[in-house]
Amino acid sequence: MAVVVLIALALLLVGGLYAALSPRQAQATTATASADDIEEGKRLFLANCSTCHGIDAQGGGVNDGRNPGPSLIGVGAASVDFQVGTGRMPLAQSGPQAPEVDKIRFSQEQIDQMAAYIASLAPGPAIPTEEQLGTSGVSDEEVARGAAIFRTNCAMCHNSQGKGGALTGGKYAPDLTGTSAKHIYEAMQTGPQSMPVFNDNNISPEDKTAIIAWLTDRGGQDTRPDPGGLTLGSLGPVSEGLVAWIAGIGALIGVSVWLGMKSS
Repeated sequence: MAVVVLIALALLLVGGLYAALSPRQAQATTATASADDIEEGKRLFLANCSTCHGIDAQGGGVNDGRNPGPSLIGVGAASVDFQVGTGRMPLAQSGPQAPEVDKIRFSQEQIDQMAAYIASLAPGPAIPTEEQLGTSGVSDEEVARGAAIFRTNCAMCHNSQGKGGALTGGKYAPDLTGTSAKHIYEAMQTGPQSMPVFNDNNISPEDKTAIIAWLTDRGGQDTRPDPGGLTLGSLGPVSEGLVAWIAGIGALIGVSVWLGMKSS
């Protein structure tokens, strides 16, 4: 019995230390949202989202089983702010992927109210703070680290320059040019559509900020200087190889024809 008690105490101690010291994913809180905001968010949700996501936000909806929406329990305020703030939701029509649209149906206040309602149902990733999004204090070394982390974790889908790319089943990784720092951060937190979740255990908040600093060039510019000259759309070896074949091989054929004509 003494051995059993010692093992139980050891497990309790290890569990307590892990819970106290392990990194935690930022969780949305409704402390700053008033009861009126949450109630208004619920009203907006029922009027615009419940058809697919269910009246209790647990998924399924009442649309005869066609393309039922997933459960929103635990997705957090960040997911709502990203999906609705980029116009991907409410979904305009069924398809492999929800596209970003320019015309947003809701004001930021309404988006915040819906986010507060979903956050009140269960903890989840919070909307990033201004401190997490600020890139003015990011050093050149941190920007370089952000670029390296992006190439390691994101370039296989979004291209090494964040220009996007095709995926399977008609899906695609969107072009990140012009995307706001907040939405980039929220996408890493929540993993929308085919994107994996990069929580704070995978990529720390500081590294997320460094990635954003590299993508936005710390000044929100759409393009970055290219020391190689023409970017060729920043599509990498595909476009460069195409130029080599058309221009290089074409030039060689032209020279061969010219030499043949001279010798005849």
